[in-house]
Amino acid sequence: MSTLRSDVAFLSSFPRDSAGPGERASAEWVAARMREVGADDARTEAFRYAPTYVHAYGLHALAIAAAARLGGWAGRLLALGAVASYELEISGRNQWTRRFLPKAEGRNALGTIPARGERRATLVLVAHHDTARTGLMWHPAVTRAGASRRRARRAMDPSGLPVGLAALAVATGTKAGRIIGGALGAATVALMADVARSETVPGASDNASGVAAMLALGARLAADRPDGLEVLLLAPGCEESGMGGMADFLARHRAELDPATTFVLGLDTLGAGEPIVARAEGALLPHAYRDEDNDLVDTGARAIGAPPPERWRIAAYTDPILAVFAGLPTVSMLSIGPDGRYTNYHRSTDVPEHVDFACVARCLDLAEATARAFAARHAG
Repeated sequence: MSTLRSDVAFLSSFPRDSAGPGERASAEWVAARMREVGADDARTEAFRYAPTYVHAYGLHALAIAAAARLGGWAGRLLALGAVASYELEISGRNQWTRRFLPKAEGRNALGTIPARGERRATLVLVAHHDTARTGLMWHPAVTRAGASRRRARRAMDPSGLPVGLAALAVATGTKAGRIIGGALGAATVALMADVARSETVPGASDNASGVAAMLALGARLAADRPDGLEVLLLAPGCEESGMGGMADFLARHRAELDPATTFVLGLDTLGAGEPIVARAEGALLPHAYRDEDNDLVDTGARAIGAPPPERWRIAAYTDPILAVFAGLPTVSMLSIGPDGRYTNYHRSTDVPEHVDFACVARCLDLAEATARAFAARHAG
């Protein structure tokens, strides 16, 4: 527990801005810690990506606001095209607008703990190391709404819903629809501008907790190594600005990963109180994780006498969803607070003192049990 706390404390002590100097410094530190836990080849990989999502999201909202002013069939088609493009952008499936937007250097950290004996399976542990900007959209008065509904449904309302509703309102072609859609589009542009001006948060739970758990699990698996299991430690950058680091990792290394013998396990925002896994995620449309992959977590839970984690539909994205799109067996492990939200999410109050380290430890134990269940499945 002391190492978990010290790793979280260090990472929270400086801004880890996406595609910024903080992210690059963080990547070098994480790579050094990877070497300490047994990944002799740990290194960083640089890539080019947007330092924030606000330009891409704001551009789509601006297009919808313009469609409201345009009206007619041209306005309807522009609104529908904008929301279709927004879904592709925010899910990470096709971020075509990013080609024309500002970029900077991001940095991933990765390293391999080699298998003992012949490699028969590869476990990819994923925990992003950058942090988000705050803003009014993350104020507790906004995020607290609908707590009882979230708990009952085990689902969060999609964070991109206002943009979707704006486009649909404009697409009705009615005067009221154009007014409502234009107002929602303009409000979204204003919120993006606010985020752009806001500070980078400490990110103790999101996601220093995940990085610390990944390093601790790497150390456990290196010390008591299952036969035939290779462990790849991956700390992507630019998750908070649109999963840029994970996309770069898959572009470089996807061909090295056989879906029949690979399992991707994401660790993100582990300090909220109760371990969960994502059954689906998405800021607009839901994108599902496979039941059979989440079943492996239940197998691990039973092996250590822990309750299987609840399966939630979460409101935005995590890096592992890109692995799902790439055809790899994948789980995204997170945690949730008693009111059905991440505590101190994207707020300046996301500091080590507010992290539930007992929950981080439970997630770590559950992740280890899942890793060993995966290794047992591929034992010789």
